[in-house]
Amino acid sequence: MTDPRIRWTLAFGVLLGVAVALVACGGSGAATPAASSSAASAAPAAGGAAPASADDALPASQTGGFDGAKAFRDVATLVSFGPHSSGSDGIHRAQQYIESDLKSAGCAFEEDDFHTPTPIGDVAMKNIVAKVPGSGSGIILLLTHYDTKRLADFVGAEDGGSSTGVMLEMARLLCGRKDANAVWIGFLDGEEAMVDWTETDSVYGSRELAARMALSGDLKRVKAVILTDMIGQKNLQIPKETDSTKWLTELVWSTAARLGYGNVFVTRDMSIDDDHKPFLKRGVSAVDLIDFDGFQAYWHTPQDTLDKISARNLGIVGHVVLESVAELQKKGR
Repeated sequence: MTDPRIRWTLAFGVLLGVAVALVACGGSGAATPAASSSAASAAPAAGGAAPASADDALPASQTGGFDGAKAFRDVATLVSFGPHSSGSDGIHRAQQYIESDLKSAGCAFEEDDFHTPTPIGDVAMKNIVAKVPGSGSGIILLLTHYDTKRLADFVGAEDGGSSTGVMLEMARLLCGRKDANAVWIGFLDGEEAMVDWTETDSVYGSRELAARMALSGDLKRVKAVILTDMIGQKNLQIPKETDSTKWLTELVWSTAARLGYGNVFVTRDMSIDDDHKPFLKRGVSAVDLIDFDGFQAYWHTPQDTLDKISARNLGIVGHVVLESVAELQKKGR
């Protein structure tokens, strides 16, 4: 089935044919040069004893205090729960882990339990939002989704796990601080389509959060949204998402360049539907950090396992997000 989530804006005409083939195949695509078929064959069906470790992690002293090895261990724990799609027993274990980790970090958080109609019937979902207070009224909103696609043996080490590991480590670093703007870290349920990606069968959690924040009046306080999704893979290259807010995209990319990560935050373009869209539609500045291109061979397959994840890249993305938040605090936008 075609998945209309992926919409490409490519800088080089030679890649256009690849993009067309991807859409025609429903996002399953052939492996790109960045993908390793040998790694796929080495991965277990459900993410069990994958040959993976955090040995490639950069020291936290080199990444602004952000510990990629700790983020990697969070990803490993989430993978150990097995498939955790919305409403499943697995996602209840993931929710308990996220909340326990936030409590250990001293983070205040709120739960939003909600039920939503889907093509498979009413599904119970939960957003978890850690809230780091600020001295002013503004909010910087960081987002990840922690659910996995409703597929057999799909554990989502990259698609759901990597960004959630990064945001758990982000919470450990930020909780207890107090800057000009509050920082809210949203762990979103229901990003994945229950059947096929459409405007109504996708991004349930971010649509819920954006609507609730609009009703409470908090949405108008949001200065910027930074979404992370699929950011831990080896050979990571994050393109600029073309629907993301331009000034915010440039702030993140210039921060990455200043930190020496221009080989990870690259200049090519891509357009994709994701959890930032409900906020963009409500006029909130948002940027999506995602590398779909390099993960086509494993996306929504049982091969999205822990052996595909690089603790080094988790640390790099965490460092860039951490420093981008600092830049936003200084700008007071």
